[in-house]
Amino acid sequence: MKNLAIIPARGGSKRIPRKNIKSFIGKPIIAYSIEAALRSGLFDEVMVSTDDVEIAEIACKYGAKVPFMRSIETADDHATMENVIEEVLLKYTVSFDNFCCLLPTAPFLSASSLQDSFKIFISSNRESLVPVLRYSYPIQRALHVVDGNLVMREQQYIHTRSQDLKPMYHDAGLFYWMKVVSFLKEKEIFSSSTAMYELSELEVQDIDTEEDWKLAELKYKMLHAKG
Repeated sequence: MKNLAIIPARGGSKRIPRKNIKSFIGKPIIAYSIEAALRSGLFDEVMVSTDDVEIAEIACKYGAKVPFMRSIETADDHATMENVIEEVLLKYTVSFDNFCCLLPTAPFLSASSLQDSFKIFISSNRESLVPVLRYSYPIQRALHVVDGNLVMREQQYIHTRSQDLKPMYHDAGLFYWMKVVSFLKEKEIFSSSTAMYELSELEVQDIDTEEDWKLAELKYKMLHAKG
């Protein structure tokens, strides 16, 4: 069974300039994803898909491979992650059974999470696996505004205890496992047969703004504080 790690990291970034190689606690943030993938021992190859020469050089410095540069079509603002993955899989001359797409801004990603999620992915016999985070408050009790009035979105749960409501989850946005054949057929990360791997709040942090970045660094320092 051959596995490929794909780390998409284009050069353009609107909200945080040069986001994918910006220094995070002393090293380019993409290095954390590369190192987690390499430490996991799961991959026959860890590659970075990029259109940027500097990103390619940094990726190689930390142990990844950049066998080819991303095309113009998959480097613009409108290209989807699925577009990038498809391009990578079709360009390889070597065949892989599974791939894992790792986000380049995931400093809390661990090798053990990759290993544990891969075990679930294989044992579940699903076509894909997505890491998730449980909503801290039941979304069935969500509120919204109608004609200026604050109301419950789902009135039938107004008197239901929180502990009696079914847990709901959202995409953690760290990595995605999938069978190559299934992806090339469906062209979707969320396939018709998807398993989940639940993460904790300590393992997930969105980094979309400068404020997010500062919070992520504070969180990382707290989690890795010595003593």
